[in-house]
Amino acid sequence: MELAPAAPDGRVFCPDCGLAQHLPPLPPHSIADCARCGATLLRRIPGGITLALALALAAGCFLLPANLEPLMTASYRGAERQNLLASGVTALWDGGFPILGTVVGLLTIGTQILWLAALLPPLWLVQRGERRPWLGRSFRYAEQLRIWTMSEVYLLGAVVAYTRIETVAGIEVATGGAAFAAFALTVLVLDRVIDRHAVWAAIGPGIVPGAETGEIVDCLQCGLIAPLAAAGGACPRCAATLHRRKPDSLHRTAAFAVAAFLLYIPANTLPILRIVRFGRDDPATIFSGVRELLAAGLWPLAAIVFIASIVVPLVKLTGLTWFLIAIRSGVTERVMARTRLCRFIEGIGRWSNIDIFMLSILVALVQFGSLTRVEAEPGAQAFAAVVILTMLASRSFDARLMWDPVDAGRGRS
Repeated sequence: MELAPAAPDGRVFCPDCGLAQHLPPLPPHSIADCARCGATLLRRIPGGITLALALALAAGCFLLPANLEPLMTASYRGAERQNLLASGVTALWDGGFPILGTVVGLLTIGTQILWLAALLPPLWLVQRGERRPWLGRSFRYAEQLRIWTMSEVYLLGAVVAYTRIETVAGIEVATGGAAFAAFALTVLVLDRVIDRHAVWAAIGPGIVPGAETGEIVDCLQCGLIAPLAAAGGACPRCAATLHRRKPDSLHRTAAFAVAAFLLYIPANTLPILRIVRFGRDDPATIFSGVRELLAAGLWPLAAIVFIASIVVPLVKLTGLTWFLIAIRSGVTERVMARTRLCRFIEGIGRWSNIDIFMLSILVALVQFGSLTRVEAEPGAQAFAAVVILTMLASRSFDARLMWDPVDAGRGRS
């Protein structure tokens, strides 16, 4: 969920339950949580903009060698192979899976570059005290792209790939791999220290004149407060269209969830890769990969892959189905539990891509002719589709809709 910056009068709307609240000035190193559902409303971090800018510049410096230098080097019976970030993309294309290769390329290369390109200008100019009309739009794009920048997920997928290759061949981390690990860790720290409230406040005012009284609407992207009559127009601060709730939230969530449900079974029963060793084919599903990690004594990694790849998509789909049915039925019971589950679903869903990223590394590195090689299988496409669809479903869902019947019962608009 996005952090909602407060208006000058201290008003802020909870992104999870929609409750309007008045917040006092917060001291440094403090966090304000929603009084009703516990969602984080504001996080005050001294020097958050300057530190975030420094980390973003450092991330850009790490990203260059991470894309240009080899990530890992694998050796088998005198033969040696290296892989770049782009190697998995080209290997999947050459293996007959161009759509899957394109998805991996976008999530591992494209979004990282676009995210940094959208984030750096607002941080740089805001830190200098400058305001430009396009800063809000750029920072909004950076916030929207962040969930699709999966450097930390790719890093964990690389760890799983490293352990699997280590059982059959020699494997070493190269310069690009170290640079990518540094990039991923820098991004994680940046996420924790950036003061989004301070950035939005520096970009522009948090309230439109005339919204001090009467019915209002808050921007779902930057938290700006405007008169209800402005709904349907562009937000003056971030240029997003102002809506009281996400448009067509229930229909879009249901469509994505149904499509993901249909693909969940083939994604988990069909092989996602095939290991060819001395002419013998050994197809592997996600579950057999978990068993392989357990057999190697790597139970922490096995647990991570099992939870992220098998449990999390199912929890997301059943959870979203529960939310949709409850909203359609006007049910108000267990709304707090549903809100917390929705928050969990939003944050954990991207980690299901571990297996897809692991596969992209294996098909690029483990190619030693008739001795041993790894090939992608159709199950990988189905699984990638499930992950993307569940992420789109959770992004389309508006948690505030679960609280509207509660507020209506209490006489709130």
